[in-house]
Amino acid sequence: MPDMTPERIPDVVFHTRVRNEALGGDNPFEWKDVTSAEFFGGRRVVLFGVPGAFTPACSEHHLPGFERHYDDFRALGVDAVACLSVNDAFVMFQWAKSRSIEKVFMLPDGNGDFSRRMGLLVERKPQGMGMRSWRYSMVVEDGAIVKMFVEPGVRDNPQGVGLTVSNAETMLEWLRSRAG
Repeated sequence: MPDMTPERIPDVVFHTRVRNEALGGDNPFEWKDVTSAEFFGGRRVVLFGVPGAFTPACSEHHLPGFERHYDDFRALGVDAVACLSVNDAFVMFQWAKSRSIEKVFMLPDGNGDFSRRMGLLVERKPQGMGMRSWRYSMVVEDGAIVKMFVEPGVRDNPQGVGLTVSNAETMLEWLRSRAG
């Protein structure tokens, strides 16, 4: 599959849920649509895309690695670290809660619009997963993609998607090499 990654992140709307204590009750959250420009504009973001919430490699290695190294990313001038998955905001919230994720921002790509426009939306029908994001990580500065680490072999219906180049440690190494 040819590299179809744009030089800038695509313009989409993320349908997120945010806490609003004024609502009270057991579920003080409300919908907030956030555009790509709002999320990525004027700041440096490390974003990593995963095939699915609650899946083994994503839950045991990919997401926890970025959470564990969050302060290292911040020390290198990163304003936000975000995990993107083709899951809705409710699933992303419960996944973060189940893994004690407190620092990484969970960015739902529920309709797969961002992943599709990045050229990284793949079919995972044999596993009953439908359309999902391929595994990758990237640095985005004010909407411009500065660096991407995409797991090799982007294709529909893989047996699995490895975690060899899109992990937190690879991203940290690259950022450190540019810092000094």
